[in-house]
Amino acid sequence: MKKIFSLMICALAVCGWMKAQTLNIEVGQVTYLFPAEQAGIMNYTDGSTLTVMDKVFALAEVGEMYVNETSVVDNTVSVVYNGGAATVFVAGNVAKYLIISVSGAHVNIVQSEDVAEEITYTLSGSSEDGELYVSGSYKATVELNGLSLTNTNPVSSGAAVHIQNGKRIKVKVMDGTTNTLVDCARGSQKGAFYVKGHLEFSKSGVLNVVGNLKHAIKSGEYIELKEATLNVTSAQGDGINCGQYFLMESGNVTINNVTDDGIQCDIDDTEVGSTGETADHEDEDSGNIYLEGGQITINTAGIAAKGVKSEGDLIVKGGVIDITTTGNGKWDEEDVKTKAAACLGSDAKVVISGGTLTLTSTGAGGKGINCDAAFELSGGDVTIVTKGTLYYHNGTTENTNYTGNTDNVNSDYYSSSKGVKADGAITISGGKISVATAGRNAEGVESKTSILISDGEVTVNSYDDGLNVGGDGSDLIISGGYVYSRAMNNDGIDGNGNVYVKGGLVYAIGANSPEVAIDANSEEQKKLYVQGGTLIAVGGLESGAQISGGTCKQTSSFTADSWYALYNGSELVAAFKTPTTSSSSSGGGPGGRPGGGGSKKLVVYTSSTPTLKSGVTVSGGTEYFDNAANIGGTVSGGSSVTLSEYTSSGGPSGRP
Repeated sequence: MKKIFSLMICALAVCGWMKAQTLNIEVGQVTYLFPAEQAGIMNYTDGSTLTVMDKVFALAEVGEMYVNETSVVDNTVSVVYNGGAATVFVAGNVAKYLIISVSGAHVNIVQSEDVAEEITYTLSGSSEDGELYVSGSYKATVELNGLSLTNTNPVSSGAAVHIQNGKRIKVKVMDGTTNTLVDCARGSQKGAFYVKGHLEFSKSGVLNVVGNLKHAIKSGEYIELKEATLNVTSAQGDGINCGQYFLMESGNVTINNVTDDGIQCDIDDTEVGSTGETADHEDEDSGNIYLEGGQITINTAGIAAKGVKSEGDLIVKGGVIDITTTGNGKWDEEDVKTKAAACLGSDAKVVISGGTLTLTSTGAGGKGINCDAAFELSGGDVTIVTKGTLYYHNGTTENTNYTGNTDNVNSDYYSSSKGVKADGAITISGGKISVATAGRNAEGVESKTSILISDGEVTVNSYDDGLNVGGDGSDLIISGGYVYSRAMNNDGIDGNGNVYVKGGLVYAIGANSPEVAIDANSEEQKKLYVQGGTLIAVGGLESGAQISGGTCKQTSSFTADSWYALYNGSELVAAFKTPTTSSSSSGGGPGGRPGGGGSKKLVVYTSSTPTLKSGVTVSGGTEYFDNAANIGGTVSGGSSVTLSEYTSSGGPSGRP
């Protein structure tokens, strides 16, 4: 053997290494490729070692050495999986920095601390019992080029792909390829595809991932998705989980059959500086989720699971987002309160300025959007449907369809379904939001602080209050936009402080007395102020309403399910459709649902003198509020309605 190596090296030296030639050195299942123009002088020492480009080979471990015309791309490693085996090809210029071991199809690569250039790892082929484990301290690129890899024996960790570098890892899901990663059901891995550092996806191929132990895709730091299609077909934890932030600019994400959240981003708890403090999500961009484009489809049945969950802010600027949660609520022993599922959940604020969102929650107590701080809508099109029953749990007893009286029950013990629930202020300055809720105590849009609507289109159909400010002394202000709020069993619009109607078109529908169309907390000396805009109220106004800047009139009789035309003097302001229950019938709520019948006043307000026509025909124009109103259309036919002056004592007394 020693003689053969000596003769080969002498022959190569004599031939002068033609430029196109490559020296291949095979050690087990690893082949090192050294281009002729780079190899330089090879040292053959004591008949036991061979050194090429500073890579030292023990000759006893070399299986074969030969020369061919294979082209070599610097800074690359290729791993080809084939059943129970894997073959690794290493570019000569990085060979000295890598220690590679292969057991069957389990590949373990250790990068030297001296690596100073990015290495690209290309993975292809198929194995039902393999993995890639890379450890190092420098950024790298991973190319998925038609890879199907399942780990059934956790030699290193249990993940299918595990990158321990702690730096930026760019993952190219190569165009036109389909790739699949499945982890072991046992092991120490945090995900089927786990990266300790930053994870950036690009290219337009498809990656399917199954998380049999915990998460499907897990990054210790941020994740950015700039292209690619990611399909999580199942996971025992989250579909995608990361720290720092999650950014999606384009591409497609589909997540199904996960037992926890679809996408979750945690605040980084890494210590910063010398004080021992952890990163703040505002200063360090930690815990935030940014959805700017692409398409997201998530279905999760996890108990109290979220479709998209951020410990920081959740910012939506674009994309098509379709999320369904079906899980019931749960009791949180640490916080001593119930928790519920939500399509979008944030421990900070939710801000939507674009995109098309369809959010559906059907589990007991589920929410469309749930945030611990502010909710802001300035653009986009948001549709929310919640159908969940009332969830009750007091730490001992669980009831997913609680029907008892909640008036004297600690609010921490139950959770009702809501379209939007925000502990902070709700601000709507543009965009379109449509909310429909069913189930006991289910409210449409609720803030514990305040609701401010200045523009946009808001449509709410709810079981309980439509728009609600629950905090004591907090105001609800509408100064513009198009607002429709209909409640089946409570107030259309309900404020625990003052309620102001200053502008825009407002169409509010309440249930039976003592519920009203618009309610302010008069029990605490708060009032409803109607100061501008156009108002249509079915069910009357809070007693003591203060009217200014226009004229308010009323009728105690209207026809069910009929089109009316509202004029400001002689100018057509809007056409609107009445509820399917008339003011003189009983038993039956707006939209034909139970519990909203009985006598209801129809109150109208415009800047000049309002007049009404009933039984009109409307053509053209723009539809609003799911065809409950029309703006700019042409009205024909109908008959005039006799209106009387509205007085401040003309409405029934409401509830806070």
